Amino acid sequence: MKLALFGATGRVGGEILKRALADGHHVKALVRSEKLETHPNLEIILGDIRNAEDIEKTIAETTVVFSAVGTDRTTTLSEAAPLIVKSMESHHIKRVITIGTAGILDSRLSPGLLRYEGGDSKRKLTFAAEEHEAVYRLFEKTELEWTIVCPTYLPDGEVRGNYRAEKDLLPEEGKEITVGDTAEFAYHQLESTEFVQRRVGLAY
Repeated sequence: MKLALFGATGRVGGEILKRALADGHHVKALVRSEKLETHPNLEIILGDIRNAEDIEKTIAETTVVFSAVGTDRTTTLSEAAPLIVKSMESHHIKRVITIGTAGILDSRLSPGLLRYEGGDSKRKLTFAAEEHEAVYRLFEKTELEWTIVCPTYLPDGEVRGNYRAEKDLLPEEGKEITVGDTAEFAYHQLESTEFVQRRVGLAY
């Protein structure tokens, strides 16, 4: 496969990149600076994810899009998402897998609301969840085959396995999941249609 990857220098994106290259896939990664090690199957594109031309260069001639872009207290995510969708549609690419946040899963406490709105999350700051919700609402209006992987608290760590995944909800009493397991699960969505057009909550 040929994958477009956004967020390749981040914690989860870097793990997805390693897995894709190890499995022999070709990856086009859009990065702001030369932080990635070169690899025969890796095409590094220097640019800005908020720039339509740079997104176009990254997505052209690929078959699947991965986004592991964080919010980092900026509106980068909500600015980039419409550009990614537009480019995917123009290239007739259907599959997109993104890393979201547990805040945009459905609330168990307040039906009809998301976790960050319904009191499920203890986080006081909602900016990141609002950014991820903007992406979710955008995807909902498309015919893309999207999956938003929504980990709860995300410490660094290797693959442990034995995690739980649930459609649209955070598994009950779920407290955390490592970066390694989050990347592993997201990467496996390449081969799975179980969570197409769904958010999926991840936790141990």
